Amino acid sequence: MTLHYITGHALHPPWPPGMEQALFAMGCFWGAERLYWQQGVYCTAVGYAGGHVADPDYRQVCTGSTGHTETVLVVHDPDTHPYMTLLQTFWEGHDPTQGNRQGNDIGSQYRSAIFTATPAQAELARQSCEQYQQCLSRQGLGKITTGLLPAPTFYHAEDYHQQYLARNPGGYCGLGGTGVPFSP
Repeated sequence: MTLHYITGHALHPPWPPGMEQALFAMGCFWGAERLYWQQGVYCTAVGYAGGHVADPDYRQVCTGSTGHTETVLVVHDPDTHPYMTLLQTFWEGHDPTQGNRQGNDIGSQYRSAIFTATPAQAELARQSCEQYQQCLSRQGLGKITTGLLPAPTFYHAEDYHQQYLARNPGGYCGLGGTGVPFSP
């Protein structure tokens, strides 16, 4: 698959000038991808990041032995979809206190992570994490377990995973937030 099922844009670079990339791991990559394409970003793709195996496949990642987590690539125009807005979606879109799981999806491949591509992204991710922890703490919820890491190589998942929930609207995804809004 070379084109996004919803937007029709390319799933692989080069992207138009001015576009930026963001990488988020929030559990089920199908649901995470849907959260972002519904915002109208330029393009999304699902894949694997953060592990030690080059070009893994879904079966390998599911064993937990590759070190990879299910990740969504978000290609966005920072003028219309600022990184902080993407971070708000990240924090509100899943439960960052669950460790290696989201809902019924259990394993290290479902861990929460923000992979940052620039020092500016890293600083905003850190600030947003501190802010969201305050929001969670006011509600009596636990500590955030999200990893804040430099962006590793992103490996696209198999074609059948790309925009899966658009092509299979009844597909299962255990992604769900805490219900606590992100308020900077």
